[in-house]
Amino acid sequence: MDVYWNHNAAYHDKIVDAATRRPGRVLDVGCGEGLLVQRLARVARHVAGVDPDATVIARARERTAMLDNVTLHVDEFLNMPAEPASYDLVTFVATLHHMGLTHALRRARQLLAPGGELFIVGVSARKTPADWIVSGLQVPVVRVLSRWHREVRDIGVVIADPSEGLREIRATAKRELSGVRIRRGLYYRYILRWRNSEATNDPDTVDP
Repeated sequence: MDVYWNHNAAYHDKIVDAATRRPGRVLDVGCGEGLLVQRLARVARHVAGVDPDATVIARARERTAMLDNVTLHVDEFLNMPAEPASYDLVTFVATLHHMGLTHALRRARQLLAPGGELFIVGVSARKTPADWIVSGLQVPVVRVLSRWHREVRDIGVVIADPSEGLREIRATAKRELSGVRIRRGLYYRYILRWRNSEATNDPDTVDP
């Protein structure tokens, strides 16, 4: 299947680098048609992808058919069966805003093994003057890079507009994830990274 570039795929190399530094078990939340799963499988011991859309999971299975270290699930992330502390890396790429922010962060925290990393490339609503100013300043650079890389905007996955602004996301993340780092990125994205320094994960911290 074709390899493409868009504002989400632009961050794949950074995520693969994170997986390379700690080879192990990876979960890609909202994996779509599986390009990131395919790339992660080259460096990880095992990669799981989860997406509620059966159509895109079928495409992901086609893309990864020759890989024996990939498992794909048609399920909602908050409901998928998984043991606590199962993964060394949990990733979201433009998918966190499709689900409840607090519950999703708690579930991700629960699933991370000690020393594991949460790596989120997210999108946020523009709600403050700073949001609009930063977005406006990015427009010329983003347009040039999108044209240079021949951006493929429509890859046939479900999209949704974010409801939370970056200020809300940062406040929630800091409450749920001690020591979390969040910064603005290119392509109207933000990057959230958090390392699980706890010795154990408590499954009771995730609300039903």
